[in-house]
Amino acid sequence: MDYVSRYKELNTQFCLGKDTVLQGSNVSIRFFHFSSRPLSLVNNKKIVAPADDMINENLSFLYPVFVPAKYETTNKAILLLHGLNERNWSKYLTWAEFLCVQTGKPVILFPIAFHMNRSPMSWSNPRELQQVLEIRRRQNGEDRSLSFANVALSKRISEHPHRFYSSGRQSVSDLTYLVSQIKQGKHELFCENTHIDIFSYSIGAFLSEILLMANPGNMFGDSKLFLFCGGGIFSSMMGESRSIMDKSAFDVMYNFYMKDFKSYNFNENDIASKAFDRMISPERDKNERERFFRDFGTKLSGVSLVNDIVMPFWGVEEALGKETADSRMELLDFPFLYTHENPFPVNGKNTADVNHSFNKVFEKAAQFFF
Repeated sequence: MDYVSRYKELNTQFCLGKDTVLQGSNVSIRFFHFSSRPLSLVNNKKIVAPADDMINENLSFLYPVFVPAKYETTNKAILLLHGLNERNWSKYLTWAEFLCVQTGKPVILFPIAFHMNRSPMSWSNPRELQQVLEIRRRQNGEDRSLSFANVALSKRISEHPHRFYSSGRQSVSDLTYLVSQIKQGKHELFCENTHIDIFSYSIGAFLSEILLMANPGNMFGDSKLFLFCGGGIFSSMMGESRSIMDKSAFDVMYNFYMKDFKSYNFNENDIASKAFDRMISPERDKNERERFFRDFGTKLSGVSLVNDIVMPFWGVEEALGKETADSRMELLDFPFLYTHENPFPVNGKNTADVNHSFNKVFEKAAQFFF
């Protein structure tokens, strides 16, 4: 695939909420409505930010599904989970189309709570964020990691670092409900007992590991998981980035989960809470966590990047166990400047190398899902 050209073509064709047949592949994008339960109903303990229950965009939203040409109802699907602090699907359109075409399976792009179109437009509007940015600069000095792109999330995490967990917990609840509806034959695209595999990137990889470890209703026991630029233990993550969150917010969040999370709002009876806690630092339930991933065996695969400082490979080794990570994950480097947030830059001069690198990663993922 000519990734660079296709990236630009798909971003001119994609329109949120408008069903579309993509020119050049005949893949269809169809949108479906989802209603999420408020956080207060998902978390039965103390809620730190009840105002979040009033953000309507997070509770009622659309999600796109890439559907193969000449599609007939199927019993197979791929769930694609995105990264932290993202507000649009631009980066993922080519990813989803490639997986859809190469595997012949529908690809579901599901937004994490308070991300993508589950967040108010004001959170990504520089004009509306100007005052918030100026206040944060006065509070924290000339922090070079502060930007219009990360100021909304930085402010929210600084106010309540618990939001990182509660957003993930709501997402686990949403995905559990979505998959249960699909497996019961209540989704118009899928047959009863549809098999669902997962392609996950960045914080989506962290979320998917927790989801499969919790395995609510035993719905994910046979799922395959492909990790891209993610899958590491929380304590290894470096979320300070102009695209993710500023240094002050990351420091607040890191300290909260390393020191205070279990004493603040930990629910021993909630399997997702226990799975989340197991992924915070390498020593927490180390044997049980590493045994889980080891037993996953050939259902686990993925790619990490040498120059990824946000989700470094050594953190993946700490999460999965070194033996499992080294045998199931591939560590790659690309011959061009890239970052965790932008692994396949489309505006540089290395078009041929970018195309080759994209195809190498996604051909590996597509083959894995056969």
